[in-house]
Amino acid sequence: MTEFTIRNLEDDVKLRLMERAKQHGASLEEEVQQILRDAVRCRSQSSPGSGSRIAARFAETGLSAELPELKAQAARPLRCGD
Repeated sequence: MTEFTIRNLEDDVKLRLMERAKQHGASLEEEVQQILRDAVRCRSQSSPGSGSRIAARFAETGLSAELPELKAQAARPLRCGD
């Protein structure tokens, strides 16, 4: 197992970590280990992008035509009442 030291951690962050560990019935070290495990697990799991999630959500609506992809277009302000 690897050991490392975290330097210059803000006092309030340490206090919140200690409170969180207490809530979970764990030591500070165990809590930080679990946080790191969860962070790595979330990053390594591949999840679909927002466009894919939107397409899946509306897949049953009957839209059969492909929609043009809009890339690198400048945002334009909305004009009301012109």
